[in-house]
Amino acid sequence: MIKAREVRLIDADGNQVGVIPTHQAQAIAEASGLDLVEVSPTAKPPVCKIMDYGKYKYQQTKKLQEAKKKAASFSVKEIKVRPKTGDHDLDTKIGHMKRFLTEDRDKVKVTVMFRGREIAFSERGMQMLQRVQKAVEEIAIVEQAARFEGRTLVMILAPK
Repeated sequence: MIKAREVRLIDADGNQVGVIPTHQAQAIAEASGLDLVEVSPTAKPPVCKIMDYGKYKYQQTKKLQEAKKKAASFSVKEIKVRPKTGDHDLDTKIGHMKRFLTEDRDKVKVTVMFRGREIAFSERGMQMLQRVQKAVEEIAIVEQAARFEGRTLVMILAPK
């Protein structure tokens, strides 16, 4: 599939052979039982390398899979509370948040839900979120400050 008449050939060991006709490079590759692969088609003359193309493709996919594995992956855990949630219950939920942030390295979305006339206690919801923020400030940063989304108050925490 190489259309050039002459190519700069690199052998299987990585040594430069020089500029030779394409049919001769193809014969050298076949004699060694490997493939002639065009590495740089835009160069003058094009650069070709003798290699096992199937093995090369396999190594490329393995590198891609390894890169995906090492990429940072996280999920968002949601903790829901109400403005009338008790102190002990809130402490328990803060413990869960700390576990999510440290062990699982997940983000945490803290939601204070208001029903009916509870919306009048919006200051109480803000105080709850400030308490949560102070409790986890050593291990987390506030990615999104507390704000209202309809009848819910939302804050997002991310691990440091």
